[in-house]
Amino acid sequence: MNTDALVTAAARALAAGDPLGALNWVALRDDAPALALRGIAMAQLGDLVRAKALMRRAARAFGPEEAVARARCVVAEVEIALASRDLGWSAKTLDAARATLEAHGDRVNAAHAQYLDVRRLLLVGRLDAAEHALGALDPGLFPPALRVAHELVVAGIALRRLQPKIARAALVRAGRAASRAGIPALAAEVESASRVLNTPAARLIARGDERLLSLDEVEVLLSSQTFVVDACRHVVRDAHTVIALARRPVLFELVRALGEAWPSDVSRDALVARVFRATRADESYRARLRVEIGRLRILLQTLADVTATRHGFVLTPYRAREVAVLARHDDERHAAVLALLADGESWSSSALALALGVSQRTLQRALDSLAEDGKVEPVGRGRSRRWLMPPMPGFTTPLLLPASLSND
Repeated sequence: MNTDALVTAAARALAAGDPLGALNWVALRDDAPALALRGIAMAQLGDLVRAKALMRRAARAFGPEEAVARARCVVAEVEIALASRDLGWSAKTLDAARATLEAHGDRVNAAHAQYLDVRRLLLVGRLDAAEHALGALDPGLFPPALRVAHELVVAGIALRRLQPKIARAALVRAGRAASRAGIPALAAEVESASRVLNTPAARLIARGDERLLSLDEVEVLLSSQTFVVDACRHVVRDAHTVIALARRPVLFELVRALGEAWPSDVSRDALVARVFRATRADESYRARLRVEIGRLRILLQTLADVTATRHGFVLTPYRAREVAVLARHDDERHAAVLALLADGESWSSSALALALGVSQRTLQRALDSLAEDGKVEPVGRGRSRRWLMPPMPGFTTPLLLPASLSND
């Protein structure tokens, strides 16, 4: 078999999801096409560090006149970075590679590059931008593997917006496309995403009772005439208005305490103990409580009032007929970090900080705390260090994942 035939055979094996078969054809070769194919094969086998190194060698090995091949290497390297949850790659570099591919008529790989950018936007919670970019792509024009990528992104956006019906329909379409593609890894990815819809999403606390809710039940709750204190996303809302309190932890803790007790009031001593962690509610703490209650009234003025009672305070919604608190199943600290790590991939601390919109120092403190408790573990050292944890059994995480809010 000649050299070109070996490369063609390896490429066909990769397209069919057979990386070991591809390596059998090109494992001992160091020319540019073989390096690129070996890199893709190693990525499919999960050795992302070696895959990235091979793709960089391949990009350097292709000459200046081989612009399309070099652009494809760039796209492949970005895909490897995305798989390893390294979000620090340059969007301009990917855009330049996509433009080169489009200019030379390689519409499939150009579309693949755009899907990678959309997936990055989804990971960092920029849902509107991801949806806008997705609207420029027509999955009907592409092969089944890219249709799977399209529908997985549609499902991911719908899940973060708490729209399980839309997500379920997209995953059904993704499953059909994965069957046509005949690639086991794609089918497994669709199946993994589908499991999210069949596991509990949150804990409901209302009128002194608690129970678990599915995503479908959460969607129904959020569209009902209920004042919801969402402790997963740190917002308060009814069917028409959302008020973000992620950056006001004291106020959120106050409204959560009032929501859990509703329709009863909460004593001043209990609020001081919960919010300020004080063992005794002296006059200075009571004065602080009055100040924070005043701030909370201002923030909630379109949704509810906080009414003083003889013993404490009670939440009084204007429109809502009920009050409920949505909480994580175990009220874990650093829940958003664990939600991102629950996908089973290894994340760099810089990628986690970018996805959550927090500083590197804040994120590192959270990781150190979780590591002390044995809930996450580092892999590697220095700049190559990554963090991972096993997926959380029996609980889904869309409510905890980053999603931009209109007034946050």
